[in-house]
Amino acid sequence: MVADLTLGKILSLAAVDAVNPCALAVLTLVLIAILIRYPKNRIKVLYIGLMFSLSVYILYLIYGLFLVKIFASIQAFEVIRLYLYYALAVIAIVLGTLNIRDAIKYKPGGIATEMPMRFRPRVKKIISGITSPRGAFILGALITLFLLPCTIGPYLIATGILSYSDFLKTVPWLLIYNVVFVSPMIAITLIVYAGFTTVERVSSWKKTNIRWLHFFAGLILLGLGIGMATGVI
Repeated sequence: MVADLTLGKILSLAAVDAVNPCALAVLTLVLIAILIRYPKNRIKVLYIGLMFSLSVYILYLIYGLFLVKIFASIQAFEVIRLYLYYALAVIAIVLGTLNIRDAIKYKPGGIATEMPMRFRPRVKKIISGITSPRGAFILGALITLFLLPCTIGPYLIATGILSYSDFLKTVPWLLIYNVVFVSPMIAITLIVYAGFTTVERVSSWKKTNIRWLHFFAGLILLGLGIGMATGVI
């Protein structure tokens, strides 16, 4: 089958999503907002960060299942089934090119690689309303809608590949994908809670290295896309 599942494909796409600058930026904004409100309450930072990450995990899992269903349904048409895999390869190549473009000539709010600028004030307003773990979970679910424009690309490719398998068999793959996706969020929450670093330093590191994040994401996507298009992987 043209869409043979491999752990490498899924982990590569998940890794690209995991280091997405907009997902990391949103989490740092959440933690900064909580630290400003509760500067000495680290346990609250921990709970809120973890609940936010859990909310993102659950919602993205649901989105993934929905996307797999959509891709599986359109594969009823034999022509689409035949060319879908190559269309996904093209998407990977385009996304890879856009990420490398952002690495070379960075501009905030890049198409399909970062959160659109028009969404950012709304997201900041939503984040300012987070005051508790429960609120972080509920509002985190809402924020995922704003994250979709900059994180959906690799997920589309992954779910498109998964749609060639039986639906139930895709669930473990989506669970793995989303564990990788939220792992930086959980890691940042834990190291800030433990006092190994500050949210400000994490935010500064992200800004300093944002070009490299785009560059490595672009390389992975380009390599994956070319490999899929040529039948190497």
